[in-house]
Amino acid sequence: MKVSELLLSACLAFFIFISYSSLSENEEQDATTIENLSLPQVIKSIPFNSSYTFAGERVPIENHDIKERLDRELTVNSYRHSSTILNIKASQRYFPEIERILAEENVPDDFKYLAVAESALQNVTSPAGAKGIWQFMKGTGIEYGLEINSEIDERYHLEKATRAACKYLKKYKEKFGSWTLAAAAYNMGYSRTKSSLETQRMSNYYELNINQETSRYLFRILAFKEILSNPEKFGFYIDPADRYQPMDQYYVDTVDGNISNWGDYANEKGISYRTLKVYNPWLMKTSLTNSRKKSYQIKIPRI
Repeated sequence: MKVSELLLSACLAFFIFISYSSLSENEEQDATTIENLSLPQVIKSIPFNSSYTFAGERVPIENHDIKERLDRELTVNSYRHSSTILNIKASQRYFPEIERILAEENVPDDFKYLAVAESALQNVTSPAGAKGIWQFMKGTGIEYGLEINSEIDERYHLEKATRAACKYLKKYKEKFGSWTLAAAAYNMGYSRTKSSLETQRMSNYYELNINQETSRYLFRILAFKEILSNPEKFGFYIDPADRYQPMDQYYVDTVDGNISNWGDYANEKGISYRTLKVYNPWLMKTSLTNSRKKSYQIKIPRI
């Protein structure tokens, strides 16, 4: 027998021994079931806290429907190991800047978890065409002050997109009266949120009968808040050194003219074009016409 097979047999034997030793007299009849387990593991239901809040607003989990909707998202994201691990790793890179901007804009800190729900903290493009960590559609991004064209797309600019998201959320908070509804409207849109509230004679998110995506949306945010704020409680032990480090070691170079080739520019700065894009993902082309002579702040990593 190979060494690996001996080790596996020893592990299985130890598991069965521990399982037997923990059986009460009333559970001895289950010993045969334990013996026949093909995959020794322990899968548990997610324990609930006595209370939950989002942006300082209470979640009424005494309602069984609301509790079960939260239970679903806690369970799904607790056992979706690879994506949850990546969320934990990415949070160390992006949360510090997002937290700073939320505080400056007087938006509750919990909204950093909305960014996780939207994009898993990645500059992705949705099937509908929404882009960036905050998932702005082109028209909405332009409406809230982001430059979006063939050469520049500030939906990929973390600071500017986060400030635009804050303006968006504060507008919805003013219109609907709660941060919870502001979050729902961020996903569903102003018109559909307003229409749903009026048609159903409701004034809060939790009692609305709406599309499945938005019905799950706030609960996904709550699940990310619970797991990412205390990952060890959910079995995720990610050493800080293994998390993605903030990209804050850079200096800023101001560009107010045209750039014929960003690759040449990068080489002049002692970096690669790839590195330039990693630090400035909002640069869309390999050149910049800049006919309006705008000033752009380019991050150059200190090597």
